[in-house]
Amino acid sequence: MTALRPELPALMAEEHVRAALLEDLGRAGDITTCATIAPDRTATAEMNARENGVVAGMELARTAFRLIDPAIRFEALVADGDRVHPGTVLARISGPARGLLSAERVALNFLMHLCGIATYTSKFASEIAHTRAKVCCTRKTIPGLRALEKYAVRLGGGSNHRYGLDDAILIKDNHIAVSGGVASAVNAARAYCGHLVKIEVEVDGLGQMREALTASPDVILLDNMGPDLLRQAVAVNAAHWQLSGDAYASDPRRTKLEASGNVNLQTIRAIAETGVDYISTSKITMAAPTLDIGLDVVIG
Repeated sequence: MTALRPELPALMAEEHVRAALLEDLGRAGDITTCATIAPDRTATAEMNARENGVVAGMELARTAFRLIDPAIRFEALVADGDRVHPGTVLARISGPARGLLSAERVALNFLMHLCGIATYTSKFASEIAHTRAKVCCTRKTIPGLRALEKYAVRLGGGSNHRYGLDDAILIKDNHIAVSGGVASAVNAARAYCGHLVKIEVEVDGLGQMREALTASPDVILLDNMGPDLLRQAVAVNAAHWQLSGDAYASDPRRTKLEASGNVNLQTIRAIAETGVDYISTSKITMAAPTLDIGLDVVIG
């Protein structure tokens, strides 16, 4: 079944865009535009892609122009999730020239950043499309932009890890060190949380993994393991649940395995081919280059 495209609620877009516009307008507004453009001038501009990419953030761009001046008309010619090529016109914007020019930078900043994340994520997803593994983002995001960046990841074909500290339990090495052990930490987490909260625990070796399996967490995070060790971990998991072949892949009861550490475009294929279910990386949010997008006035 093909998943529906994610959507960004307009209210969420407005919150972020309003803050960005206020930051840009500063204490006196756009003094360059006010000094050079008469109040009654109108203009039409086109927003163009200058390289191949995946679109993300059109609602943010639309909102930037609307908040600056509701008289500006924003005609989107593509939708979030579409793939574009150099020269593709993303949107046509027309109306009061002052507002158009004042909102331009904020609109492009959001669009270039989110398109960059969606595009970079799509490259990771493409590398592992022949496997069942999914590439996931992490909590390593630009402060304040997490929801937007995770939205862009999904548009690029990736999956979201937890959004914050409150929507899932992830027991990491420091939690284990303080709490006294892998299994005890998982058991304590299960006693604490509600039945809808997933529990994941990080391990750094097969010994810890075997201990974790005795407590039946939902997911085991295999930290900084190379492909050979990851294959062994998959075999240990299969043996624990007495599953093999297609039964292992499809059984909903078994513990899911997530690989993390040293994940990039050169390594992700080999990691996915070990049989893990998820591959988490901060690269798709923290190292994604922006997509080159321009806005040019075509009618003054």
